[in-house]
Amino acid sequence: MMRPNLSPTEMSFTKAPHETRVVVAMSGGVDSSVTAALFKEAGYDIVGVTLQLYDQGEMAKKKGACCAGQDIYDAKCVAEKLDFPHYVLDYESIFQQAVIDDFADSYLRGETPVPCIRCNQRVKFKDLLRMAKNLGGDALATGHYVQRIIGKTGKAQLISGADPKKDQSYFMFATTQEQLDFLRFPLGGLNKEDTRQLAKKFELPVAEKPDSQDICFVPNGNYAAIVQKLRPESLQPGKIVTMEGQEVGQHEGIIGFTIGQRKGLTINATQSNSHPWYVIGLNPEERKVIVGSKEDLSTDTFTFQDLNWLGDDREKNQLSGIKKLQCQVKIRSTTPPVSAKAFLDFKTKTGTITLDVPEYGISAGQACVLYNEDRVLGGGWISR
Repeated sequence: MMRPNLSPTEMSFTKAPHETRVVVAMSGGVDSSVTAALFKEAGYDIVGVTLQLYDQGEMAKKKGACCAGQDIYDAKCVAEKLDFPHYVLDYESIFQQAVIDDFADSYLRGETPVPCIRCNQRVKFKDLLRMAKNLGGDALATGHYVQRIIGKTGKAQLISGADPKKDQSYFMFATTQEQLDFLRFPLGGLNKEDTRQLAKKFELPVAEKPDSQDICFVPNGNYAAIVQKLRPESLQPGKIVTMEGQEVGQHEGIIGFTIGQRKGLTINATQSNSHPWYVIGLNPEERKVIVGSKEDLSTDTFTFQDLNWLGDDREKNQLSGIKKLQCQVKIRSTTPPVSAKAFLDFKTKTGTITLDVPEYGISAGQACVLYNEDRVLGGGWISR
């Protein structure tokens, strides 16, 4: 079984372990619990912090939900077993505004949101990181399956997790350089089975706890129900039309559809057998779902905004002007990076991607993450 090296040199600490305080973000799951156990075993001064992100009502009952009632209790039990202080911080209102409301509004704009990235960007690696520093921490450690190394320039670099099936680098592209310098990810070189074995070795009460599979605040994966609850005005019927504007069906609300969707389309009988229909666009202003063939979903060029750059200044200077970056890009968390060319405008923080091979179902609101092999160079949010 692989084991992470938590030596001060490997972790890029300047002090001995017993003089180094590591604040561990504890969700109550096996990954963050093993993270805490590894640092504790290595002799570091550990403080555990759990964020209560929403109330203990309907959402908290969801099996595997992050940072709900059971998870807070599990994190507390791990801290008691390993004998380190543990704090629960109420971030419900911040999470509601920064993540849940943004999720609902993004769907209303006809986008496909990625709330886990927003949570990292606006809560975990912002407010929680600031809290870690207030607690006297020298670092904030999480259970993410990504790696952090020190490059030739002396700056921390973000690297994909060693296990492609568990790699979470896609969700981390918005991490700033300042945040990355303070963060630590001891599980990045492991696979999930390694982590489970370590949990059993440490006799952690969460060793057999199942992983959460869905977005934490969306019970049963029913996105439309959450949006409708938060934005009751969103469920308005409209037309299903072709790219040419021909009406071929009706719908009960665009919040029930995403780009690339095939199932759940109510197409008129005269049109239903012509060819398989896919959602290729959403027009929220006119409440229209635009459909077409699979070929209509194909594209090799798209733009993105809010560029976050994790490459060094030398690379940035080389790319200024009209030069394009040959790289790999990832547009979904579940698909591997694909070869592409990127034109980056650092002044406007925008970019244009040209894929070597067209992809299907690219949607506004998704993240576009740029890689140089296994190194994350940055990324942004795909524009409409």
